[in-house]
Amino acid sequence: MNILELIIDEEAEMYGIDAISLVEQPAIESDWVALKNQQLQFKTQDEEKRLIMGAALIPDKPIYRKTGEEEYYVYFSKKTVRRAMELYFKNGNQANATLEHEHKINGLHLVESWIVEGEQDKSRIYGLEVPVGTWMVSMKVENEAIWEKFIKEGAVKGFSIEGFFANKYELAKATVKKDKRYKEGQRVVMESYTDYPDAVKNNAKRGIELNEKQGNKCATQTGKVRAQQLANGEPISQETIERMYSYLSRAGEYYDPNSTTECGTISYLLWGGKAGLRWAKSKLSELELLSAVEIELGIEYLSEKLKSKE
Repeated sequence: MNILELIIDEEAEMYGIDAISLVEQPAIESDWVALKNQQLQFKTQDEEKRLIMGAALIPDKPIYRKTGEEEYYVYFSKKTVRRAMELYFKNGNQANATLEHEHKINGLHLVESWIVEGEQDKSRIYGLEVPVGTWMVSMKVENEAIWEKFIKEGAVKGFSIEGFFANKYELAKATVKKDKRYKEGQRVVMESYTDYPDAVKNNAKRGIELNEKQGNKCATQTGKVRAQQLANGEPISQETIERMYSYLSRAGEYYDPNSTTECGTISYLLWGGKAGLRWAKSKLSELELLSAVEIELGIEYLSEKLKSKE
């Protein structure tokens, strides 16, 4: 069975961890400890701090995955774990939480975050024997229903991350492929395409317009460049079509047709929106590349954001 290292591709349109989910069966197989600290006395009322602590990511631990009929393991290096933690805070995701990767929940936010450096780590006090390099978090639970019905009753037992990672091996192959512009000493002209419909161009133009109103804060530089190409009807390569299909297939859940300010909606439009997804899928099918791209998509991005319910 294949074992794939997952890394963060910071040149991709979406990367890193954007939320932490409360789940019954954590993919990393490490439960949290509910921190029952000293009660705070405020006049005649006693309140618990309602903190939960556990591992968000454990390095070098094989995690079983299944995409279609394909079974494999994925793992994260210590370097990737640390970078994932850094980007999580850099992007301001401390209050992003979900329940079983399906329901967004409010009233939860991180109050502590650290990387385990040795045997004297705080986690040992609570009986969590996690390896060096593990990303540990403490989360404050102010949502009454979540605390009473899920945490106190043990319906959820640990953390599971939500995010986008790349398969290191496939990303390396793609990089090599990208640089192969010469063959037998001669420059190779890469085939490109301009037959995408006006709806794709119009979506890109709409995305550019909305992004300008938001101070161009949405999307990566790659997404902004892609939008300009599409809006101007410029030729795009097969590799770009593959990236369009990959991104639009994953990012559709962040698109809200009724929103004009959310970055998820704006970024989706910049890449051509639903029309872009339909065209990219049709073009890849025409080029007999669709199946390969869909398999790669499933592996690289952990089968719908690392859902641990399988």
